[in-house]
Amino acid sequence: MKISIVRLDPAVPMPSYQTAGSAGFDLASSVDITIEPGKIALVPTGLVFAVPAGHFLGIFARSSTPLKKGLVVANGVGVLDSDYSGPTDELKIQLMNITAAPVSIARGDRLAQGVILPFVRAEFEEAAAAAGPDRGGFGSTGQFERSATVA
Repeated sequence: MKISIVRLDPAVPMPSYQTAGSAGFDLASSVDITIEPGKIALVPTGLVFAVPAGHFLGIFARSSTPLKKGLVVANGVGVLDSDYSGPTDELKIQLMNITAAPVSIARGDRLAQGVILPFVRAEFEEAAAAAGPDRGGFGSTGQFERSATVA
């Protein structure tokens, strides 16, 4: 599958897979930036992706980023849709500093990884009642103890 990418800054390298078995390609910062403790920042990559229809680009944490930098992908997993590909639709990584100190990011620091994935769009229809037996709610298959309901 070929993915067209526009580099907003010609000095920003194209993404690449680091090993033959890598599912994800590294996403790096295109700027120097500091994220204050407990804060969230949108870190630019300098890249606009043209993801094919029927696919999305998932933005996942690199395993080393929390350990080495104290940063996590703030929204858990980012989703870049195929129709987010206009001239200024730059991919930005939403990162949160989970440390007690400012974290400096240098241009070129690899911070997250991207994975191109297919998806299926559902058709929704209203039902009169839920189907299947009641399983008991959140934590019903584990050791979660039910406590008083919080109002």
